[in-house]
Amino acid sequence: MSDKNVAADTIVLIHGLWMTPLSWDGWAKRYSKLGYRVINRGWPGIDGRSVEDIRRDPKPLEDLSVSRIVHHYENIIRELPHPPIIMGHSFGGLFTQILIDRGLGAAGVAISSAPAKGVLLLPFSTLRVSFPALSNPSNIDKVAPLTPEQFHYAFGNRLSREQSREVYERQAIPGPDHILFQAGFASLDPNSEVTVHFKNEERAPLLFISGDKDHVSPPAVVKMNVALYRQSRAITEYKEFMDRSHYILGEDGWEEVADVAIEWAKYLATTPA
Repeated sequence: MSDKNVAADTIVLIHGLWMTPLSWDGWAKRYSKLGYRVINRGWPGIDGRSVEDIRRDPKPLEDLSVSRIVHHYENIIRELPHPPIIMGHSFGGLFTQILIDRGLGAAGVAISSAPAKGVLLLPFSTLRVSFPALSNPSNIDKVAPLTPEQFHYAFGNRLSREQSREVYERQAIPGPDHILFQAGFASLDPNSEVTVHFKNEERAPLLFISGDKDHVSPPAVVKMNVALYRQSRAITEYKEFMDRSHYILGEDGWEEVADVAIEWAKYLATTPA
């Protein structure tokens, strides 16, 4: 799926952990108005279900793994007539890296991306978010929500507590701890499912976006991930936005981020390398 002679007219959006496709709602509507076909599907066990239904019965998420989620989106992409633009947020950004590495997509945008295998140093803020799950090995097959307080630190640190609680009630769902373990202990697993071939020179262009106030995927983590691609001649670029948190898809100013992402992807997806 590397046909550069056809302008990418489809965008595949991939949400992150503890969230659903609702997190992309504004972006999906904005891109649809620009004439794009937007595919905004959920992970297996999430796809087609409401937030209320998932909270009521999160059991279908228990056996989720990185490979199963990536395979789900790979199937969606391979059914398309032309390579799409792939955009992912948080763990969706990691899945975007993996899909682009597999030769899928005309361009990729990884927003506040979870790190691929090889990013070894994680700051305190990242560890604070994931520690409640990773501190107990028995959590590996559990599905657990963030508390409102944890959500405020992880996603809503630029929102008031009241605003953060509103987003939490409207969008947040329990998340499978298993994929946190897969990412958190990737360096110990020679067959890690979060492995990306950083030297791949045949892949599509890839843009990383971060926010300087992000507690989950702070710029230092994203930059370390970007640096791992330095030995590849394939296009890899980085853009940092000021005063943006992990809720970069929905907080004030999200439109600017969305426009930068699509303008970059539109140009690189239709321009021969």
